[in-house]
Amino acid sequence: MSDGGPGAAARPADAEAITPARPARGDETHQPARPASRDTAPPAARPASSARSRLRAASGALLGPRARLRWVHLVLGGALLMPFWLVGTVVVGPLVGDGENALAGSAAHQFGAYAVALPLAALAGLFPVARPLAVGAARALCGAGAERFAEGPARSRAARLRTACWFVLHLGVGALVSGASLAVPPFAVALLLTPLLPDVRTYLGVDGSPLAAVLLPPAGLGMLLALAAVSAAVGALLAGRAVVLLGPAPADRLAAAERRAAELAERNRLARELHDSVGHALSAVTLQAGAARRVLDRDVEFVREALAAIEETTRRTVAELDGVLGLLRQDGEAGGEPSGPALDAVRGLVSRSGVPVALEVAGEPGAVPAHVSREAYRIVQEGLSNALRHAGGHPVSLWIAVRGEELEITMENPLPAAAPVVRPGGGRGLRGVTERAVLLGGRAAAGAHDGVWRVSVLLPFGGGR
Repeated sequence: MSDGGPGAAARPADAEAITPARPARGDETHQPARPASRDTAPPAARPASSARSRLRAASGALLGPRARLRWVHLVLGGALLMPFWLVGTVVVGPLVGDGENALAGSAAHQFGAYAVALPLAALAGLFPVARPLAVGAARALCGAGAERFAEGPARSRAARLRTACWFVLHLGVGALVSGASLAVPPFAVALLLTPLLPDVRTYLGVDGSPLAAVLLPPAGLGMLLALAAVSAAVGALLAGRAVVLLGPAPADRLAAAERRAAELAERNRLARELHDSVGHALSAVTLQAGAARRVLDRDVEFVREALAAIEETTRRTVAELDGVLGLLRQDGEAGGEPSGPALDAVRGLVSRSGVPVALEVAGEPGAVPAHVSREAYRIVQEGLSNALRHAGGHPVSLWIAVRGEELEITMENPLPAAAPVVRPGGGRGLRGVTERAVLLGGRAAAGAHDGVWRVSVLLPFGGGR
């Protein structure tokens, strides 16, 4: 009986309220702790915090830095339309019979001038220089990514038409927003001040009833908010259209790709020039210095000739290096036809190469075009460098033949008894020879044939630059 009494029933309830239920064994480590802020925050505070967040987001969208910059962009469009609008007032004034000042004229006069101004703005947008000006303003004020706009003047017909459409849209919408920005705020402020200033009520023709005092200030505030909302929405719409109308056209993308390809080809050409000239010079200097060291105590005259050859080689290499660096310093500017040694300098190259070379020339090397002649010199230079590095000083046979509209170069040297030492990275000599030949529309082949290493190159006169 005692278990069913009121006191007995109260004790389990009190114990349950005071002692929290413990989780089952093994579950403690699997239950993540909840943030205290969620448990302790009153439920009524959560909607209030969410409302404040929405209010801040709305005020930022209407009056934030991006919205203000876009409003400035719209006002700039209205200012740019003003000269065309003034021309329109001169045209429309006699038609509507309005001899008053256009700023104080009838609505037909002002909107007629506006209609005349828009085609004039479109004509101005057709000029190629209009796009860089429009892109500069849109990049600074619209908040769109700078990389999404086209570079340089509008060259193609489609690009000029798109720029003209942008001019009409920007200047036309900007003029409307500018006019509203001039007219709405004074009237809205007047409505806000009607309960306080009787002269304002008189000017607006509003009676002093309590109903007017209650309704007019909220109406003025609503007009200001509506103007801010319309300006923000129109600015966002205009920013989206700017990317479409001022972005790169297919012709612009193709031109940019061609510029990048030309820059890459020039960089590759300069890299080959450096590799061939400096690599050959270092190989020759290394070979001559090693030979001079071995006979230093026995053949002073040979050492003297080797040192002179080293001096001449390094002097020529420094001059070639200065030429290549000069091209780099031009930073892509057109510097005329590239200069450099050509086939007429091959005999000098052979004489100071550091290996015995048997040279045979057939035809007239002077008839070879300048750009082919320069590439042929570099191919011979790289072939001799390859022989210096891998043939151990064995003699080299070099044939240069001009046949019709083609130049043929063949180099042979005996294969060394021991396998050549492979440099880290494998080297780029023969690959560079192939690249030069392919760029000129020719072909190159290298490999072992009957106990000799042979490099064969065929260059057409009409290929390349």
